[in-house]
Amino acid sequence: MSIFEKIIGSLDEKREWKEMEERAKVLPSEYRNAYNAIKKYMWTTGAAPSNWKDISRIFGGILDLFEEGAAEGKKVTDLTGEDVSAFCDELVKDEKTWKDKYRAKLNDTI
Repeated sequence: MSIFEKIIGSLDEKREWKEMEERAKVLPSEYRNAYNAIKKYMWTTGAAPSNWKDISRIFGGILDLFEEGAAEGKKVTDLTGEDVSAFCDELVKDEKTWKDKYRAKLNDTI
């Protein structure tokens, strides 16, 4: 990893994230709003995975699911269930999350 990547992160990862965000922008509004709400939930609760490979796989998987559901005319909750937070939590249940990373850091500090 170059010093440049250490400072600003991987350009490939940034490109891939931008491509996923572009995919989300063209979803029907119900799906786009749900994707953005899920994203916000995962980042603000610390539930999002802490490494790019898992972030890419999970958010890319949500986009795949939503694109397919939209094409089939389904409602978002037909895909996620009524408890969308439980859906999100299930997606990351076996992943190391930012919350886990910060918990470990806090415990190591003290």
